[in-house]
Amino acid sequence: MTRSDRPTALDLPMVDPLPDATQKYFDICQNKLGMIPNVLKAHAFDIEKLNTFTALYNDLMLADSALSKLEREMIAVVVSSINRCWYCQVAHGAAVRQLSGDPALGEAMVMNWRVAQLDARQTAMLEFTEKVTTQSAKVVEADRAALRDVGFSDRDIWDIANVTGFFNMSNRVASATGMEPNPEYHGSAR
Repeated sequence: MTRSDRPTALDLPMVDPLPDATQKYFDICQNKLGMIPNVLKAHAFDIEKLNTFTALYNDLMLADSALSKLEREMIAVVVSSINRCWYCQVAHGAAVRQLSGDPALGEAMVMNWRVAQLDARQTAMLEFTEKVTTQSAKVVEADRAALRDVGFSDRDIWDIANVTGFFNMSNRVASATGMEPNPEYHGSAR
């Protein structure tokens, strides 16, 4: 297997054959997305790790929340941009383009979210995201109050903090392992 055939720079091949449930999940990804995201392939050397990762991701990014899917993807991109995580900037930048229908928004979010045309709610959410990412120990009640002032509930603040925390963790794993974005993401929703 050449480097370009591996989802990361590590030599951790996927379990072969994949368990039936995992294969079914990968088949759904292939049919729905046209690919199996490399982040899933990267975790597939250990099916329990893959299941744990996908359960948390699916809960944070797809479960019921007052945060829209687009807002959660915007958080992912801002965190990934600050952390300069190649994999997540590419993958979640594509998701922002797709969900918003605005290729320029996806690009702005990756390059400098502050130049994007955002409303007050989104701006407050991303300012909080940025502070949690760069200086979490300095988050104070005034930061949470700023979110409440634009309509976020305490539950929403919990969700913002958890999505931010998840992507800070996954950015570090992706960068440390040399995770490669799937080529399909580059041309998606342009």
